[in-house]
Amino acid sequence: MKDKSVFALSLAFATLVLFCPNPANARTANAVQDFSNKVPPAVAKSEAAEMVPAEAVLAQSLDANSVRTGAQFQAKLSDTVHLKNGVKLPKGTALIGTVATDRMRADGTSRLALRFTKAQLKDGKVVPIEATIIGVAPPEYGSAWDGSDAQAAPEQWNGKVLQVDEIGAISGFDLHSSIAGTNSGVFVSAKKDHVKLSDNTQISLAIAPRGRNQMSGGA
Repeated sequence: MKDKSVFALSLAFATLVLFCPNPANARTANAVQDFSNKVPPAVAKSEAAEMVPAEAVLAQSLDANSVRTGAQFQAKLSDTVHLKNGVKLPKGTALIGTVATDRMRADGTSRLALRFTKAQLKDGKVVPIEATIIGVAPPEYGSAWDGSDAQAAPEQWNGKVLQVDEIGAISGFDLHSSIAGTNSGVFVSAKKDHVKLSDNTQISLAIAPRGRNQMSGGA
């Protein structure tokens, strides 16, 4: 009788482990699922063919606890970028974007969605762009890709990556983005804390002139 009871308890425990995964792992899985790539691969590949790698630094801090949806922000190009339509974006060009969403999630964590929309040259000329955030690195690694700490900086876009789901991308926050997605990238807190990006945060991008067949959905 005792053996049967032990067996029953063991079976119940195994069932709980099988169907009730670790909450932290579940939260991470849900975060990835929330921002999975909903853009058809063919569309993403077509968009990627028009994009080039770029690096920039955030010109101001962005705190999901205080910034509001619709607020503008800027990042500065670290190097000159030549778009595939022939437009040249010199080093120091301002990439201007808006905060798309800054809401608290049901599990108590927060999210901050960013969307780059245009590049403003020093002479005042504005170039409509679309960009996908490929990676980020903290500001302490430097404000430019000068080779002083190349391993610490986010890698340049290689032209092949279409979806980014980087857990713990920076300061305990996850990054989710997709080529041809609605937003440039979405940051989600990995624990119950609001998302905050410091000024001079390094950003690796895939960038293209705006106006191609970008679809809704994605990150």
